[in-house]
Amino acid sequence: MKLFCGLGKILTLGFWAVVLASQAMTLPVPFELLFKLAGVLLIAVHVLELLFFNASLRGRAHPWSDRFKILIFGIFHLQSFGRRQAEVHHA
Repeated sequence: MKLFCGLGKILTLGFWAVVLASQAMTLPVPFELLFKLAGVLLIAVHVLELLFFNASLRGRAHPWSDRFKILIFGIFHLQSFGRRQAEVHHA
C-alpha cells in the first residue's frame, strides 16, 4: 500500500507539472482546453476532500501542512493518516 501511495503522489505531481506547463505555453486546440479542465476538476475534487476530511485534521501536529498536501495529493495524502496511526499503536 505504501508503494501505491508513493507512486500516486509522484504521478499526481507529474500531472500538476503538465497542467502548469500548459499554462505557460500554447498547446494545440483540444489539449489546451482539456488540460485546463482536468486541472480545475482535480482541484475541485481535492477541495471537496479537504472539506469532508477537515475534522480528521484536528489534533494533527501540522494541520495546515496537511491541508496543503491534501490540495496537492488528495486521497494519496489522506491514506497516510491511517498508516501513521496504525504504526503508533503497534509500536
